This record gives sequence, C-alpha cells and structure tokens, in this order.
Amino acid sequence: MKIGVIGSMQHTEKMLEARNALIEHGHDAFVVSIFTETFLGKNDIEKEELKIHQKNNLDAMRQDCERLKDVDAVLAMNIEKNGEKNYIGGNTFLEIGYAHILDKKLYLYNPIPENPYYKTEIVAMKPVVINGDYSLIK
Repeated sequence: MKIGVIGSMQHTEKMLEARNALIEHGHDAFVVSIFTETFLGKNDIEKEELKIHQKNNLDAMRQDCERLKDVDAVLAMNIEKNGEKNYIGGNTFLEIGYAHILDKKLYLYNPIPENPYYKTEIVAMKPVVINGDYSLIK
C-alpha cells in the first residue's frame, strides 16, 4: 500500500522513522511534505520559522495536498507537542480532512486527541488508531 506520513514538522525525525518502519512492513511509504529534508538538524524555533516561510512563500500546503492524491492511505503522526497529548495541528487536520474527502484510508499513530474544536470531525472520519503498531496498517 502507498502511504503518506503526515504530522507536525516539529516531529520530522519521527515521521522519517515511521516511513522507514512502514517500508519494513512492505509498504511504499513517504513523508508527504516535499520540504522534509530542510527540517533535519533544526531546533524547534528554526523549524517553526521554516514552516511559516514555506507556507507563506512556497505554497507548501497546496503542494502537500497534491501529493495526497496518489496515496492509498495516510498515517498521521499525532505525537505530543508543547504538552498536548496526541497533538494534531491545523495543517495536519486539513490534510486528514482532504485525505478523507479523497476517500483515502486514515490511520492515527496515537488515539484521537481530546480537542473540543475538532474531535467530532476526526471521529466521523473513522481513522484506525494503531497505537504505534504498524502491523495494523492493512
């Protein structure tokens, strides 16, 4: 299965680990952002500045969504960020929603976050929560 890995670019290294694990499980996997390599070795402040630049000047959000058209499934790496458990930020939420509209399979690395602003929508998209177990992606 062709799987696009998405999530906060603060977790670039974890997304690359997930990609590698998916490949080991026989999938064709990649991190959706075309800018992934530019985040490696950067601290959180540098990553945040880079994200803003790429979104505002390089049309990163549209480019990432274009890449979702060719996947069978999406794995959202919803990892804790800034003390928020199972974090899904705005951009990742948009990508999950777009993948849902495209009728792609949806997987979450961790459970759905207890976020009152969008929990209902994520539940309605019926993602499979893998709790870190890549063998559940089928």
